[in-house]
Amino acid sequence: MKRSCMKMIILCLLAALCTCMLTACGDQDAGTVVPDEKKIVVVGFSQVGAESDWRNANTRSMTQALSEENGFRLIFEDAQNKQERQITAIRNFIQMNVDYIVLAPTTETGWETVLGEAKAAGIPVIIVDRLINVSDSSLYTCWVGSDFWKEGRAAVRWMEEQFVDRPLRIVHLQGNLGCSAQKGRTGALTEAMQAHPDWQIVYQGPGDFLQAKGQEIIEDLLSRGIEFDVIYSENDNMAFGAIEALNGAGLVPGEDVIIVSFDGCHRALEMVQSGAISFVAECNPLHGPRIMNIINTLESGIMPPKQTYVDEKTFDREHITREMLDERDSEYPTSSGCGIPSASSLPLF
Repeated sequence: MKRSCMKMIILCLLAALCTCMLTACGDQDAGTVVPDEKKIVVVGFSQVGAESDWRNANTRSMTQALSEENGFRLIFEDAQNKQERQITAIRNFIQMNVDYIVLAPTTETGWETVLGEAKAAGIPVIIVDRLINVSDSSLYTCWVGSDFWKEGRAAVRWMEEQFVDRPLRIVHLQGNLGCSAQKGRTGALTEAMQAHPDWQIVYQGPGDFLQAKGQEIIEDLLSRGIEFDVIYSENDNMAFGAIEALNGAGLVPGEDVIIVSFDGCHRALEMVQSGAISFVAECNPLHGPRIMNIINTLESGIMPPKQTYVDEKTFDREHITREMLDERDSEYPTSSGCGIPSASSLPLF
């Protein structure tokens, strides 16, 4: 009787042990989460659109940096240059409960309500490229981008040095009205006009950073017989359109008409070296690694600077070299740094 009981106890223990082993194996096969597995950070990114070479390079930089390989899942929304689409995208990101929202704003104003909703949801918002104007700066965590006023003032200073005491007739091709890039670059030229009574703006209007609009405006001015010495184009793509129009009219860009541009894509710098474009102020679009570093900094519990200006350069035909072009990638620079630089003055002159 005692042996029978002992045998029964042993059989029960063996059965229990087998059950535990099978359960453990089943859990492993079902994909039990490893406690030390790295967290995937979910980021919602609302991009302005795809209106220019600069914008497309910026999008590529963001998608490459915020990749699954680097520990991120990026949810990308193209606003097609419409603020209402960005507001809808941000609200969708909030509903998805993303970890971070990155916003490249179409314009400076109109963000108070939706960013208040993000703040209430506890989701940090990082502003990239253009600035926003809000009454409460706690609505966003930080901003990284360019000093557009400084870019404009560098271009104006170059014009002053090149055309000392010379009257100028200027065509001013503006970007999207109301965005930081347009306001800064326009503001710098407006400043200069007040200091130079012999300078005259013969045309000023938005080309929306689009090549087709830049070409259309210059073709219209030429057809109406309006004469000008300088085209101040607030981005490269409008400058490309202007060059097409000048070539079509039998004029030589860089000789008959001086072209000043902003952004500094590879094609534009090639044109600086050839002389078609006389001056370019760089606007670096490679913000992806910067945003990645900002998020990793926040994930580590450290607050990054509220505002960070990126390092940028200027180029004219006298100073550009083949080596400068060769050290840059096929579209935009790789040499301006991709970490989070300290907020310091830009080396634009």
